[in-house]
Amino acid sequence: MLRHDVEAREPLLTREHLKPNELESDEGEIIFDRSSSNLPRDAGESSQRRLTYEEAVEEAGFGLFHWLLLVVCGWANASDAVEILCVSFLLPTARCDLLLSSSDMGLLTASIFLGMMVGGYMWGYLADQRGRRRVLVVSLTVNGVFGGLASVAPWFWLFLLLRFISGIGVGGSIPVIFSYFSEFMPRRRRGAMISALATFWMAGNILAAGLAWLVIPRTWAHFSLGFLDFQSWRLFVVLCSVPSLTSALVFRLLMPESPKFLMEAGQEKEALHVFKVMFKLNMRGKGKSLPEFGLCINSKKRSEQEETGPHGSQRERLCCIVKKAMMPIKQMFNGSLRSKSFALLIIFYCISFGYYGLWMWFPELFKRIEDGGSPCANASLSSLLHNQSCYPVKTAVYMEGFIVAASNLPGNIFTILIMDTTGGKTLLSVSLMVSSVSVFFIYLVQTKAQSLLLSCIFSGVSVIAWNSLDVLGTELYPTQMRSSALGFFTGVGRVAAIMGNIAFGMLVDSNCAVPILLVSALLLTGGLVALLLPQTKRSELT
Repeated sequence: MLRHDVEAREPLLTREHLKPNELESDEGEIIFDRSSSNLPRDAGESSQRRLTYEEAVEEAGFGLFHWLLLVVCGWANASDAVEILCVSFLLPTARCDLLLSSSDMGLLTASIFLGMMVGGYMWGYLADQRGRRRVLVVSLTVNGVFGGLASVAPWFWLFLLLRFISGIGVGGSIPVIFSYFSEFMPRRRRGAMISALATFWMAGNILAAGLAWLVIPRTWAHFSLGFLDFQSWRLFVVLCSVPSLTSALVFRLLMPESPKFLMEAGQEKEALHVFKVMFKLNMRGKGKSLPEFGLCINSKKRSEQEETGPHGSQRERLCCIVKKAMMPIKQMFNGSLRSKSFALLIIFYCISFGYYGLWMWFPELFKRIEDGGSPCANASLSSLLHNQSCYPVKTAVYMEGFIVAASNLPGNIFTILIMDTTGGKTLLSVSLMVSSVSVFFIYLVQTKAQSLLLSCIFSGVSVIAWNSLDVLGTELYPTQMRSSALGFFTGVGRVAAIMGNIAFGMLVDSNCAVPILLVSALLLTGGLVALLLPQTKRSELT
């Protein structure tokens, strides 16, 4: 009788979120557990086991798929670095063609960060709702298209606007790429692989500096297009948009959706397909076959989300959408996540103000110390510099930028080797404190060689802080809000970057000691606050 009742119920059940040996009533309660019964299974029921996300990732192995993923995601990360940093390299020459003051240059460097602030949370939220891959394709395309269009802008205000829109695209790809990448990684290798992904930012730095060094000083790239005087720095802007466009194309044609997102979305079949692709590439040539298994998916949560969609008038639907979009922020600052979120808020602000405020002005500062002395001691020469012609271009400025970009390499290698053993918390705190000391001494230097040396130390140490922050950010938050959280903190960082660049633009001519010492103080503050974060090394993704 019991068996007959159970069989009568089975066709009505949606059992994807249950264990294989359980049945559910219409009210959602488990009414029968076959593991405690001697009754035989139905003839069509599979005896396959069901795996959690972490178990499925381990089952798929580690190998070729993950290295290819690293290259693809790394190229996307490098493309963001190129798009952000290209402005700093064109300032010494573009200021003449666009008739820029120091304040205008501050606004120009800040424009892309303003766009990133707008795009960061928006794209992060959409990635949590619609999928990582789709958002990456669109945001990278926006970045590349509008970044390239900026090259033909004849007026400063139009160039500023196009850089802002390009920044909206960059704001989406930076946080989402780390969420996407981490969700393919086995737990034991996640820290080292995320650190490896972060090293591609250095590759973007080197690529931008190398392109600037090769292209901007060249006179053959100069020609006229009617009202537009196309100088070599405009060709440099075009070339800087190519990495983003190629990344978007690769993601659109070749890359799968995150299996963790698919499982959270209740799409078991699609997630299983991704795991099979991972296994096939990782075990290529080893003669192994993937055992049959199911997945412990979250279909019940997904169905509840769909049932609670917006209804009613257009105004009510809009209010519902806005309220739903703000929900991840509310969750971040409630409960057990509150202290972590406030700590990360302070750290992101401090490191972004310091790093981007100083880094974006390195080429200009190097130009000011071309004849020796402190960059601040030569601030009085600013009016003379603006009256000078930008041509012929001095290649030393770009060579020094290239050296500073390449100095990231030791810090990146160091992070990859010890991230999984030391953990992100310790590395983040120590590297921010050392960065603070190096910036303080930049103010005191008296020779060009000393300035270049300290700039390289700052570059090599601060990249350890960024890599550690990337690892901590992905491991502290659950899947359903990971991209939203990273997007939010990216937005906070962009506010800080905007303030840093505007502060440098306003004060670099009159009292440049203030922004440099402020950067040092903020980096020290961030290092101390990092001690409040929990240790996350080799933790499971939730």
